[in-house]
Amino acid sequence: MSYFRPTMANDSKTSFDELRWVIQIRETLEEDLEDDDEFPVSIFNVPKPLMANDPDSYIPQQVAIGPYHYWRQELYEMERYKLAAAKRFQKQLQSLKLEHLVDQLIRLEHIIRACYHKYLNFNGETLVWMMVVDASFLLEFLQIYTIQDGTMTPGVSSRMSHLLDYAGRKLAHNAILKDIVMLENQIPLFVLRKMLEFKFSSLELADDMLLSMFIGLFKELSPFKVIEEDYPEIIVSECPHLLDFLYNMIVPKLEEQPDLVKFEDQHRDRGDNEKLFMNYVKQFPFEVWRLLSRLTTALVSLIKKVLQCRAMKLITWLPWTIISNLPGVGIIKQPVEYLFFSREKEETNAGNGNLSSDNIINKSPLMEEITIPSVTELSISGVCFMATNGDISTIRFDVKTVTLYLPTIGLDLNTGVFMRNLVAYEASTASGPLVFTRYTELMNGIIDSEEDARILREKGVILNHLKSDEEVANLWNGMSKSIKLTRVPFLDKVIEDVNQHYNGRMSTKVWKFMKLYVFASWQFLTFLAAIFLLFLLSLQVFCSFYKCRPKNRVNLTR
Repeated sequence: MSYFRPTMANDSKTSFDELRWVIQIRETLEEDLEDDDEFPVSIFNVPKPLMANDPDSYIPQQVAIGPYHYWRQELYEMERYKLAAAKRFQKQLQSLKLEHLVDQLIRLEHIIRACYHKYLNFNGETLVWMMVVDASFLLEFLQIYTIQDGTMTPGVSSRMSHLLDYAGRKLAHNAILKDIVMLENQIPLFVLRKMLEFKFSSLELADDMLLSMFIGLFKELSPFKVIEEDYPEIIVSECPHLLDFLYNMIVPKLEEQPDLVKFEDQHRDRGDNEKLFMNYVKQFPFEVWRLLSRLTTALVSLIKKVLQCRAMKLITWLPWTIISNLPGVGIIKQPVEYLFFSREKEETNAGNGNLSSDNIINKSPLMEEITIPSVTELSISGVCFMATNGDISTIRFDVKTVTLYLPTIGLDLNTGVFMRNLVAYEASTASGPLVFTRYTELMNGIIDSEEDARILREKGVILNHLKSDEEVANLWNGMSKSIKLTRVPFLDKVIEDVNQHYNGRMSTKVWKFMKLYVFASWQFLTFLAAIFLLFLLSLQVFCSFYKCRPKNRVNLTR
């Protein structure tokens, strides 16, 4: 199916070839319809809130790959290097020329256009030549990371040696490395496959070479140190572009875990029955104690229900309503209600909330629901941090040992741009839970300051290759701003368990009460100061009336 392209002059917005427009409309309607779902959009524009937050992380600074930033003048300097790479690729084709490849790709023009979310105002031949030249440069760059026999085989042409090197020490190399993983700087993967197939005369060899390049690049870019045996099996031909391959390598796929059903063996021998009887004898005291505990709990809950009935609430609430309206008592009204009547309000709100529970499940979580204490606060409350060798799926919180397990992540100059574009791609294409975004929200929640980053670095969770711990904190705090919140079951369970542990401590409750109603309330402080001043005045009046004197006064003249 051909894609409609209006004919407009570049120098005038009003110049429009109406006859040509009508002809294109007729040709488009007369063509056979094809299934558009076969070629879904995969290369998107970065969401505007993310772009406004940090544009340098989403706009290429060194080289343009694909049509979105092709005509930017500041990137046009790299065109001569891309053309040189295309010439070298043509030499590798021996008797064939790139024109033959272009002729084949022109037939797939509609698929190329279908991959892009943005309208491409190029004619077919221009678009295909752009793809071939950019793909030649990208393949030559990826050749550095080709893995053969378990090791990388560096290969950099002399024309590009001042830009690229295997060790990645040159600034231009890092800049290009950042640019090729940007969401708006992608080209369809089938173009790369077609070019390698043209080179090796075998699609299977082309896929093997492409997979080798991508795995080598993944090892260079991945912030997580995953064991090679644990790499997910990904079919290169099913990935729409390079960034999608890297995303699938890093982000685990959520699978529904079947309910575990325990089966009892009905055929036990006599020896097993004797052991079972002895176990029952040993457990009998514990069962008695559990029964007594349940009776006590039931009795306490009965008393609470009696106290919380409407009659008792009326008896307790009316005197407090009268007392709280007395002069001077209104200052301490809010703290007292927080301590003694807040639970009733919470139950009322919970009851009202259950009426629309079906709607709440389908909604994204509120901002308050991702609130989690910082690393420093958790350390003070007794939480330990343990680094794991794995991906995001290794995150968990052990309630018994009070240990939070986090995957080891290395942060360098390229990591910030790479992770931000993973978040942007996930937000643009994912229909289910935003797993990587939720992970960045978790790290953003627990890292608030330089001290938090330092603790995680000392525990081995963060491998800091940046200048300071402060840069690490700034990186995480600006990672997922203005992104819609989402629910990821296993990460939400970790956040919930951590919050329950932290909020369940008496010291935390006291500190929250003091911070909310003492330190942050000038009225309460004024009330305490007035009480203290009144006490001093009363003491002064008492002493002046009774002429208070020390009992054990020593006469120094003796």
